[in-house]
Amino acid sequence: MLIPKHCIHFVDANATKMPRMEDILNLPVQDPICKEFSAAHINWVRLEGGRQGGDDIALIPFARVDDFVKGESFNPECPASFRIESRRKRPEGSIAKPRVDGYLEYTLYWCSYGPEDYRDSDSGVGDGMSSKPTSGKGSRPGRRHMMRGCLCHFTIKRLYTRPLLALIIYNQKRHVDKSGAPCHGLLDRDAVGTRAMYAPRISDELRQKVMSLLYVGISLDKIIQHHTEEMQKQGGPQNRDGFLTRNDVRNMERTIRNSSHELHENDEHSVNMWVQRHQKHVFYFQDNSASEPFVLGIQTDWQLQQMLRYGNNSLISFHSGFGLKKLKYPVCSLLVFNSFQNAIPVAWIITSSFVGKSIHKWIVLLSERLRTKDPRWRPNAILLDDPSLQFSIIREAFQCRVLLCAWHVRRTLIKKLIKKCCNFEVQREMFMHLGWILYCTKCGSNAMDSVEEFIQIFVDQCAFMDYFKNHWQTRIDMWIDAIKSFPVTTPETHAAIESYHLTLKSMLLKEVCGNFWLRVDWLIHALTTEFHSLYWLDQYSLETGYFENVKDNSFSPNAWNHALHIPDVDVMLDEQNLHLAKVLSQTDRSLVYTVWNPGSEFSLCDCSWSRLGNLCKHVIKVANFCRYRQVAKPSLSAQVYKQNLLTLLQNPPDDPLVLDHTILHVARLQQDIKALEDLSNSGLLQPISLDLSSQMAENPLLFQQSSDWPILKID
Repeated sequence: MLIPKHCIHFVDANATKMPRMEDILNLPVQDPICKEFSAAHINWVRLEGGRQGGDDIALIPFARVDDFVKGESFNPECPASFRIESRRKRPEGSIAKPRVDGYLEYTLYWCSYGPEDYRDSDSGVGDGMSSKPTSGKGSRPGRRHMMRGCLCHFTIKRLYTRPLLALIIYNQKRHVDKSGAPCHGLLDRDAVGTRAMYAPRISDELRQKVMSLLYVGISLDKIIQHHTEEMQKQGGPQNRDGFLTRNDVRNMERTIRNSSHELHENDEHSVNMWVQRHQKHVFYFQDNSASEPFVLGIQTDWQLQQMLRYGNNSLISFHSGFGLKKLKYPVCSLLVFNSFQNAIPVAWIITSSFVGKSIHKWIVLLSERLRTKDPRWRPNAILLDDPSLQFSIIREAFQCRVLLCAWHVRRTLIKKLIKKCCNFEVQREMFMHLGWILYCTKCGSNAMDSVEEFIQIFVDQCAFMDYFKNHWQTRIDMWIDAIKSFPVTTPETHAAIESYHLTLKSMLLKEVCGNFWLRVDWLIHALTTEFHSLYWLDQYSLETGYFENVKDNSFSPNAWNHALHIPDVDVMLDEQNLHLAKVLSQTDRSLVYTVWNPGSEFSLCDCSWSRLGNLCKHVIKVANFCRYRQVAKPSLSAQVYKQNLLTLLQNPPDDPLVLDHTILHVARLQQDIKALEDLSNSGLLQPISLDLSSQMAENPLLFQQSSDWPILKID
């Protein structure tokens, strides 16, 4: 039976017929599109009879309960803060015949200005006639000054028969005392000019801000000074956040000082306690057992907002397997990229097994969590750094294409070459051959023949060959097949991922933390406090300009951003022989760096940063130049992928997502080629000039060291 339309509103006492509790599952599920919503955004139904007779009820998705609680706290007439007065839970399967309103979780929220009333109490003893429910919490002596007898409260039930839904039972919507008069906010005359006009506590956003600033080492005085400057710009306090005091900051400072990762001597018990205390930040948890691995998915409210903001119509990247050799359980990070192409961690998955084995359990829950907040949210592509991951599950969960990210393969190989091979020229040649093998340009139909050829050519490099045979020879064909099947990401994302990787490494794998590596509770604590705060501060600094000096000292460099500051005039290519390029140093104009194999994913530079195995700004600058000026062949991955796109068109796949992406990409390539032909035919696409005068005048050093080159002029 559907509820009549005249019942779906704020019903007065004269309504002709009200639904009974048995009809609640026929109510519409309401999911307002706004980020946070309140009772004003919901159509309420007055409930008839039962223990909750006379209450207003509504159904919302359970995942949006926090959005409703937060929206109710921002009532413009009566700003409030709702605390959890009581909470009960029961496990699934515990009831044979559940009631229609039976619950898995029951939570009672009460306005923090009540229910006790101490406004007229001189003795310190509250009104004995208070309507405070029995909760066993006593008189709350620490909050006596806030109690003004407010009766506003509501109940949230996570329904037993429909766990994805929450039933809101609003017992008292108005912020009034037992006499029916407003007791705080703008409508209370006695509250005008006092803090009772505003919410009793600072907002979660301000608390996150202050805690983050404290974690990264900002002093109390600087925090108060910064807050005072912000209030002056706003023209004075507009809500409770405007009254931030030194005592508020000291309390949070004390909380940090007294906090510890070790909630229990036993690591497993400690992790379970953390999960129970931070359920808002846990989107999936599976404890370790004989048959199931340990899996913990963490996403804070701030991370969720960043994923919604920067992941929509953009890229989301996996950074998996971090700490595999040193930490008890490795960390898989999900990253988005902000407007400055810096990576932001938006979720962490800690698991005792290979992340791919359990990915089907949490990836769908994460995507549903995001679409519950914004049904229109959808990423443009997911970047995977492991070809053994279940691509189809990830593609289905996010409904987008999948790209392959080979950054960590490049990094692993070059670092091992540097460690096990002392001759730089040999390193360079071996690295180039590995790129040819991985991207199939010399492999033909049998990649393993090229692997054997590589081993024979460099047979004298025993240390590296032993490593290669033990770790790569058996699985390199898996990477080759994946590169043939999926498009590969560009250096732009590689640089951001590397910067994140190095920052994570400097935070978690420093030797001073060695005693804690085998505790998961320490790993969780480090990620969600100091490390999380670093990225919060980075984003805050980018948006406001504050604390730039602190931010700059906390992060590893992003080579992509540094490459943007190298002018084209400082790059020189040999037009006849594009095996190397030269880049003039930006800090020491007497230095010139050489980039071998320019434009390739396996380019190598002789600068100090590259010699440590990192992706340097010179390699990226030359790669961008080659791509934008079209003075070198397409990247190895682009050559392989385009060839396989044509093969796919001749043999269409069964998967409609793959087929749609194939057709779209080939059509775009055809449009680009046609546009270049039109520009050339119209005379708008000019050939590259060989006039050297301007570049020689600016950078004579480039030409002094390469006077025998045929020079390519760069305007």
